[in-house]
Amino acid sequence: MRYNLKVWQIERQCLFDLTWGKGQQLSARLVFPETLTNLYQTWQLAYLNFYKSALRAKVKGSGSIPAPTIDWRANLVQAEAQFLAEFHYWLNSPELVPMRSEIARAATQQDNSAAIDLFLTCEAIELARFPWETWEIATSLAIAKPIRIARSPVNIRAEVSQRQRQGKLRVLAILGDDTGLDFQADRLALRSLSKVAEVTFIGWQAGKDNGDLKEQIRQAIADERGWDILFFAGHSNESAISGGELGIAPNQSIFLSEIAPQLLLAKTRGLQFALFNSCNGLSLAESLIDLGLSQVAVMREPIHNQVAQEFLARFLPSLAKGQDVREALLTACQYLKLEKNLTYPSAYLIPSLFCHPEAVPFCLPPKNWRRWIGQLLPSPKQAIAVGALAAISLWYPVQDWLRETRVWSQAIYRDVTHQVPIANPPVLLVQIDEASIQNLDGRKKNILDRRYLAKVLDKVQQLQPKVIGIDYLMDSSMQESPDEDRQLREAVENAVRKQIWVVFATVQGANAWVVTDEMELTPTVVNPKTTMRGYINVPLWYLEILPDQVRCSDRCPFAYLIALASAVALNPHANLPKPSLDNQDNLRTQLIQALDTAPNSKHPYQDLAAYLHRLRLPAIYDFSQKFDQLWLQPILDFSIPPDRAFKSITAKELLSDNFDANSLSSHPIVIVAPGGYRQAGVDKEGQDNFSVPMAIAYWRDKYPAISTVPHVFVGAEAHAYAVHHLRSRHLVVPIPDLWMMAIALVVGRATVLIYLQRDRNRTHWMISLAIANSIYAVTSWQWYISGLVLLPWLLPSLTFWICVLPVLRRKSHGAR
Repeated sequence: MRYNLKVWQIERQCLFDLTWGKGQQLSARLVFPETLTNLYQTWQLAYLNFYKSALRAKVKGSGSIPAPTIDWRANLVQAEAQFLAEFHYWLNSPELVPMRSEIARAATQQDNSAAIDLFLTCEAIELARFPWETWEIATSLAIAKPIRIARSPVNIRAEVSQRQRQGKLRVLAILGDDTGLDFQADRLALRSLSKVAEVTFIGWQAGKDNGDLKEQIRQAIADERGWDILFFAGHSNESAISGGELGIAPNQSIFLSEIAPQLLLAKTRGLQFALFNSCNGLSLAESLIDLGLSQVAVMREPIHNQVAQEFLARFLPSLAKGQDVREALLTACQYLKLEKNLTYPSAYLIPSLFCHPEAVPFCLPPKNWRRWIGQLLPSPKQAIAVGALAAISLWYPVQDWLRETRVWSQAIYRDVTHQVPIANPPVLLVQIDEASIQNLDGRKKNILDRRYLAKVLDKVQQLQPKVIGIDYLMDSSMQESPDEDRQLREAVENAVRKQIWVVFATVQGANAWVVTDEMELTPTVVNPKTTMRGYINVPLWYLEILPDQVRCSDRCPFAYLIALASAVALNPHANLPKPSLDNQDNLRTQLIQALDTAPNSKHPYQDLAAYLHRLRLPAIYDFSQKFDQLWLQPILDFSIPPDRAFKSITAKELLSDNFDANSLSSHPIVIVAPGGYRQAGVDKEGQDNFSVPMAIAYWRDKYPAISTVPHVFVGAEAHAYAVHHLRSRHLVVPIPDLWMMAIALVVGRATVLIYLQRDRNRTHWMISLAIANSIYAVTSWQWYISGLVLLPWLLPSLTFWICVLPVLRRKSHGAR
C-alpha cells in the first residue's frame, strides 16, 4: 500500500495532505511552532561543533575527531533529545490523528503487501531538513507491516525509466576532492561488491593532470554500457539554481546541471540508484528525481568522514544480501543508532532516501538460475525478429532451399579440401532414356512396354549382380497384354533361379509422410514369395528410414530393401533366406524374421545386415511430424560426386551388340529405372524428372562425363545415393535450424553480457565475432564430413547477429 503525504508551510501554519488509493484524501492544518526551528538550529550547531573536522564539505581538518574543550557531545545528545521530543509532539497533534490512524489501519491489514510506503514531500527546504524518518506513526497500535518513509521532491517533470540493464551489475564510483578526507574505506566497501558487481572508479588523483577531469566524468557517466548504481564520495554542497555542487578536485567543482545530459543518458541506459556519501545533498536528490532517476540516497547535513564510511560499510553489505535500498538504508541507520550512537551521536538522523513515486525499490538481482535465464532472454524487438526467423525456418520450402544451398557449399568445400571419397560405387544404374525407347510404340512410353523391360532385365543378369532393383510400378491397372506380363515374369523368375534378389518399386498412400499400406502390384509379375517390394514416394532428397516401432515386414523403403538384400546376399555363410521359386512364404517377412533371431557376427556384411535391420529414426522424429517437420531424418549427401555413389549407363548401351558385360560385373547392385524421358512418372508425365540440385549441378559442371541425363535429376539417382549411404553407413543427420537458432540466441545473449561487462574496442569485437562466425562455418563444413552432422549456418548466424549488433553498433562513450 502506498500513501503520499505533502506538507506545505504558509507563514506560521503547515498544511498536511494525505492521498492514497483511488482518489482518497485527508487534509489537516497545524500551527508550526517557532520553538521547533530554534531547537533544530540548536541541535545543528551542536552537531556541527562536534563533527567540525573531517566533514565531507569544503573545510579543512585533520581527519579525526578532536577532544573538544567544550563537551559538545553532551550538548549534542541533549539538543537531539529536545529537538526530537518537540518534533514528535508536534507530529502527534490531534489534527493528524485521522491520517496516522488511516496509515496504521493499512499496516494492520493482512494482504499481499510486505510494507506500507509513505512518500513524503516537503515544499519548504526548512521542513525538508527535519528527520521525518524518525516519525513513529503507529507506536500505540499492533501493526503487522513496517511503515517505510521515503522522500519525494515537489517537482518531478520526468517519468521514471523502466529499463533495466542486462548483465553483471555495474557501479560507477566518482571519488572527488579528498582534502582532509580518506576514501580508502570507501574503496574497500565498494570492492566488497566485486562478486556481484563490476565497480569502476574515476576521479581526482594526486600528481596527475586533472585538467580534463570534468570531461572524463561526463564520458564515464554516459558510458554506452550503462550503470546500475552511481556513487559519489567527497565534498558537496546545496545549490538551488544548479541542482547541487560536487567537489571533484581541490578548488574544482562540477554542478549537477553540467552533467544533467549525461545523467539522462545514463537513466535511459539503466541507471536506477545514486548514493551521494557527501554533505548537504537535499538539492542533489531533488534534482536527480526531477530528472527521472528512480532512487537517490543522500546526507541532508554535513557528514563526518568516519560516519560516512561506517554508513557505507553497513549499507552495501545489506544491499548485497538482497535488501532493497529502503531496507538497506534503514538497516544502516539502525546500526548507527543502536551500535554507534555513543561514538557518532545523531549520525543516524542524517541519511535520507528520495524516490520517484513510480519507481520499484532497487535491489541487487538474486544470484539464481532464474536471473541468469532472464538475462539471456532477448529484448522485445529481438524476440520479434528471432520469432519471425523461427517461423520461417519451419516452412518446408525455406528448409529445402537452406538445405540445398548448404549441401552445395559442402560440395565446394569437399572439392577444395580434397576430401572426396574414393570411387568404388556399389550401384550400377541402368537408365531407360529417350534414346533407349525411341523405337517403341508411342503408347508404350508412358506405360513402359514390359517386354522391353524384360529384355533389359535378361541383359542385366549377365552382369551377375546380387540385387536388382526395378524402379517401375508393376500396377495391374497399367497392364497392356498378358504376353507382356509373361515375358517379364519369366525374366524375373530367371533372376530368382540365380538367387538374385529382385526388389520392385511400389508406393504407399498419397503422401510418404503418412503411414499407409503399400500398393498391391501385378501378382502375375511380382510374386511376394520370390521377390520383395519397397515404396519409393519419400520426402525429396531425404534418406528414407523407418520410424521407431515400425517393422520392415509391414512396409519398407525401396532403397533400404536393396541395401539390406545386398548385405545378406554378399554374406554366403549367413543362415538367412535366399530367393527361390520354392518359397512358400512372403520373402520380405521371412528375411525380417530371420534377422530378428540372427546371432551377432564379425563378418562385415552380416554386421551390416544387422545394422540396417536395427536402423530406425529417433523418437523425436515422430513428435516433429505433428508439425510437418522431419527432425533428424538423414539427408542424401549430394556433396559426394555422383560417380562415387553409382555408375550409370543407358539401356540402349546395355542392349547394344558390342556391350562388354565384364566391364560392369563389379557392381553387386543394379537398378533399372527411367532415365529422364518426358513421359516418366507415377501419376503424370515428367513426375520422375526433377530440377538438378545445386550440388549435383556443381559436380556435373566440373565433370560433364559423369551424367547420362544432364538436363534433369531423376528419382533413380536419388535411390542410388540412398543405397550407397546405407551400405557405407554414411548417414548425414541435419540438425534443425530451430534448434541451432535457440543455441545461437543463448550464445548471442551471453556474448552481449560478456561484452557489456568488459571494456573492449568495438571494432576489435566486431572483427573477433566475424572471425568466430567464419570459424563456425568452417567447423560445420568439416564436421559434416568427419561427424556426419549438418549444422545449419545462415539462420543461426542471423539470430546471433540480431542479438549482438544492436549493442555493437552503439558508439562507445565510456572509459574505465
